[in-house]
Amino acid sequence: MKQRNCRLLFVLISSSICCFAQAAPRLSKGQVEIYVTTQDKKQDLRKIQINKTVREAVSSTITLDPQIRFQKMEGFGAAVTGSTCYNLMRMQKKDRARFLRETFDPIKGFGHSYIRISIGCSDFSLSEYTCCDEEGLVHFALQDEELNYVLPVLKEIIAINPEIKILGSPWTSPRWMKVNNLVDMLPFNSWTSGHLNPRYYTAYAQYFVKWIRAFEENGVKIYAITPQNEPLNRKNSASLFMGWKEQRDFVKSLGAEILSAGLTTKIYAFDHNYNYDNMKEQQEYPLHIYADSLASSYVAGAAYHNYGGKRDELLRIHAARPDKDLLFTETSIGTWNKGHDFGIRLFEDMEEVGLGTVNNWCSGVMVWNLMLDSDRGPWREGGCKTCYGAVDIDTKNYRSITRNSHYYVISHLAAVVKPGAVRIATKSTGGDDLIQAGFQNPDGSMALVLLNKSAIQQSITIADKQAQFSYTIPPKSVVSYRWN
Repeated sequence: MKQRNCRLLFVLISSSICCFAQAAPRLSKGQVEIYVTTQDKKQDLRKIQINKTVREAVSSTITLDPQIRFQKMEGFGAAVTGSTCYNLMRMQKKDRARFLRETFDPIKGFGHSYIRISIGCSDFSLSEYTCCDEEGLVHFALQDEELNYVLPVLKEIIAINPEIKILGSPWTSPRWMKVNNLVDMLPFNSWTSGHLNPRYYTAYAQYFVKWIRAFEENGVKIYAITPQNEPLNRKNSASLFMGWKEQRDFVKSLGAEILSAGLTTKIYAFDHNYNYDNMKEQQEYPLHIYADSLASSYVAGAAYHNYGGKRDELLRIHAARPDKDLLFTETSIGTWNKGHDFGIRLFEDMEEVGLGTVNNWCSGVMVWNLMLDSDRGPWREGGCKTCYGAVDIDTKNYRSITRNSHYYVISHLAAVVKPGAVRIATKSTGGDDLIQAGFQNPDGSMALVLLNKSAIQQSITIADKQAQFSYTIPPKSVVSYRWN
């Protein structure tokens, strides 16, 4: 296809070439901003611009209807774990700044807009810890991982994108707050498993408030939290079992303490798999919490992972409580799902994680570690040794970066769908090989993210009630559009 007003921007990063957004001004009338990634990476997040007057023979039409509106979008991003921050801080300052600007800058980069961090340690931390390992909240303090790695990285990100949203999730409570079960109520001095002792519900809620305030005192605003990462997983290297009855009761203390402290931090329930780890008594976990009027009043919605079950669960939960939001907060790639096979992962992850969650009412989408090293770490015993990051950095020089499928999925969405956008209806005359989601941004611009699973190129017309243009999509590709 002959493209008009085409501008290609190439940036050499490390030993590979990566094309990304540079100093893109507000789109002028008639311009369309396009990002293209092909399965073979011959087009690698390639940014071009065309004029909306471009016309050609078309095989199908995709029409956007801003009159039919769905959820408001919060943002897209990845987890900035202790391991991620350790790797970033091993980079030369100029290399780190270049990568962070590429990733988070809403004008000069892809504009990732939502990140997840752990409250205390996660399974991708440098050690096991909470912010109060000695009994009594008087001993609360941020630890070395936050002070030396997480906060310095977050401050650099915030300097690039001051509007970034941050969600915090704990992997475990302090061990002195744990019991073995809710019958025997025996002390449980272990990082792994255990239950939160009900006598500490108020103290643990105050722990959350102290953590939120400590980060805010360091210039980092916490937008949202979940009460527990993977509450049905007893086996993680740092973990705490919290069934829905326990979370329902704890949320009442947590919400009350956040409200009393004058904080606006949102609470999202659950934060685990679509299939509730196949536990019969835990099915519909967030709906049980919503059924309690007081607990429900403190909860903005529910968060999900996709390590078990199907994303249809999102539709079911939304249908039951359309007044509550949905977030997708974690998924990973690794050796088990051919995480370095870009040709496979780009399309499965865009269909399942990117478009699949958004089209099933999720207002925010986050993947797991933003950056791991070429040895899949740093990791701890008991944690995941087979995970890849959204990007991997070479330990030989802490400069060469491999961008994996999750980086592309998030970047294709974040580059054109801005925080506050609303998902809108789309209608396609194409076949099942075309999967898409349409949006209207707060500035009125339109956005479309499109997956072409077909092995042939497809010439399509994209139209809304104000304008239309044509574009030939390469075979086996992901294409994102934004236009006035």
